[in-house]
Amino acid sequence: MDQIVLRSPRSIREFLVTGEAETQCLPASIPARRLSESQFGAIVASNTPQGVAAVVSIPDRAWEPVLPKPPGSRLLLCEHLQDPGNVGTLIRTAAAFGYNGVVLSDRCADPFSPKVVQASAGSVLSLWIRRTERYLDLVKELKEGGCSIIAADLGGTPLPACRIKTPHLLMLGNEGVGLSKTLLALADTKVRIPIDTQSVESLNVAISGAILMYCGLKKMKIVECRL
Repeated sequence: MDQIVLRSPRSIREFLVTGEAETQCLPASIPARRLSESQFGAIVASNTPQGVAAVVSIPDRAWEPVLPKPPGSRLLLCEHLQDPGNVGTLIRTAAAFGYNGVVLSDRCADPFSPKVVQASAGSVLSLWIRRTERYLDLVKELKEGGCSIIAADLGGTPLPACRIKTPHLLMLGNEGVGLSKTLLALADTKVRIPIDTQSVESLNVAISGAILMYCGLKKMKIVECRL
């Protein structure tokens, strides 16, 4: 059982247990249902389950175009990311670096699908999430509220010359085509990560997001390495 899930007991409706799995570490206030191994295997997505799973409620307002009040000082937006592994990894990284919430466009992978939840290591319960077709309205609302809008873009300013301000919304685009022109037009700053383009065309979006979020957390400049 993921410790992140256990630290969110209000979201847990019940536990599912099979085999010789121990239940002593589970909160006594939450019911536990024992299943056969075949029943358990038909429910969980993992190839090597630990024998304990949690039935968890999807967080309130996850599908609504409404920001929490206050939304927080470090936020992430993902536009049309198709790969569940990328979405889950970015949610996990955002939680690790102290980001408060993640906005997803309606064409992103479902943040509560099994693959995304698994890639996030349970971090979908660690911050607020909004998945909505009206994500542009949320960006405009944040900008009007004084949030700096940062766009990851191959044509942006190299990271060593660009300081990420806080509060900010960091925007990452689709794996193949990047951010839409509409979102780029809303950006206060466009930033790119310098790489050796003779060796590789681009970075994976989850890797790029991790680098940029870390820089946003530390409020630092990276010393440029000239190859």
